[in-house]
Amino acid sequence: MDAAPRRRDAIGLRGAALLAAALAGLALCVAGIWRLEAERAGITITLLQAGTTPITVYRRDDAAAAPVVVIAHGFAGSRQFMEAYALTLARAGYVAVSFDFEGHGRNPTPMSGDVTRVDGTTKKLMREIGRVTDAALSLPGNDGQVALLGHSMASDIIVRQALADPRIRATVAISMFSEAVTASAPRNLLIITGEWEAALRRDSLRNLRLADPAAREGDTVGDPAANGGRRAVVAPGVEHVSVLYSTTALREARDWLDRAFGRASSGPVASTGGAIALLLAGIVLLAWPLAELLPKGDAPPPTIPLRSLAIATLVPAVTTPIVLRFVETRFLPVLIADYLAVHLFVYGTLSLTLLRAQGVHFGRVAWLAALALAAYGICGFGGALDRYVASFMPIAARLPIIAAIAMGAVPYMLADCIANRGGHAALWRTVWIRTAFLASLGGAVALDLKRLFFLLIIIPVIVLFFIVFGLIGGCVGRRTCSPMAEGLGLGLILAWSLGVSFPMFLPG
Repeated sequence: MDAAPRRRDAIGLRGAALLAAALAGLALCVAGIWRLEAERAGITITLLQAGTTPITVYRRDDAAAAPVVVIAHGFAGSRQFMEAYALTLARAGYVAVSFDFEGHGRNPTPMSGDVTRVDGTTKKLMREIGRVTDAALSLPGNDGQVALLGHSMASDIIVRQALADPRIRATVAISMFSEAVTASAPRNLLIITGEWEAALRRDSLRNLRLADPAAREGDTVGDPAANGGRRAVVAPGVEHVSVLYSTTALREARDWLDRAFGRASSGPVASTGGAIALLLAGIVLLAWPLAELLPKGDAPPPTIPLRSLAIATLVPAVTTPIVLRFVETRFLPVLIADYLAVHLFVYGTLSLTLLRAQGVHFGRVAWLAALALAAYGICGFGGALDRYVASFMPIAARLPIIAAIAMGAVPYMLADCIANRGGHAALWRTVWIRTAFLASLGGAVALDLKRLFFLLIIIPVIVLFFIVFGLIGGCVGRRTCSPMAEGLGLGLILAWSLGVSFPMFLPG
């Protein structure tokens, strides 16, 4: 068979694959959005303020007067994280009120105080829940009763607030860690833990057995209808984040509140996790056919010798955490982001220098492709996140933070994409390059655990960034043959993602 017909056949197959990817991506996006919006049908969602605290009120259109449930997110979260619980409870007739803690989401007031002391940041966040509770009880359509529901960091806050505020009738603590629980308080406590949260499951059982030493997971101690119930349940097949979308967890929370308030609810709970996955998968899949609209590059960058790659990754991975151990990096009003920005800058700059010194050519910058990639990641993928998953659109106070992080994120992603040859490198090389960086962050935490503990929470976010945006950026890099364009676009997306995720914080 001649070469020309083979090329035509290959082009035809590629075109068919692109069309299939475009249609499948659109179908996934449409299916995801349709299901997510269907979960909101019949629910009035109202945006309000409690002082400077942004709140969202969810209420079923035909609901009679009902108890209020104040819903609190975890560290580095936002109201959107908790929407499955808000929709489930609103559908059950409750007035569900979620909010952004100080320093989180769209709350313009930074967190403050000592995060290691109960009388520091914890007390301030308790007062904020108190203000939100007051505002929620002033809303029309509530019957004067109130419960608290919170995840992770918020679990300790709501437990302590329930102990301090006699108005709180029931408490639902998800992925709970708290030393404030006693044998009888807070009243009507439900503890929900993911099956894969081993340490928190042990703590959950310990807190249940304060009320009954013989109790086991799944047991109910006392009677919530008589203000004396406690229960610890496990949501199967989930961990610290996916527990927020577990139908078991959602049903347990609703049913527990029904028992505490003498109500009865039925029907399905909000099922948003799968729909979110469909939507985001569709956006990632669409990146391939959309990238084909960009100008095509001439040829992929040459393979980087293994020795050069090892030097450009392992030297920064070892050197950066050691050097920064002795450098003051507190210059941004956010927790840990200032250190991470400097770590990215030092690591990226050192890696770029080593690559250049070994004769690696960086190539041209396809500016249109870089801007298109940044726009698609921030507005396309990020817009979907902001509506259905977590706050991604920044308030004005976060823009300087994003700009400062970009000073480190862009050099780092440039080095990463050049080492990856703009998506042309073998998978094992990509894994090596990115594992070296993650190991560098782990080394930094090991060298200064007290200062950098919260960095452990961000490392899984960076892993997710590598997977999701690595796929999107790779489509652009392979089309344009410009690692510089891919690195610049991904660097801006990374800076944006970190800038909107880290809690704003002012010590004192």
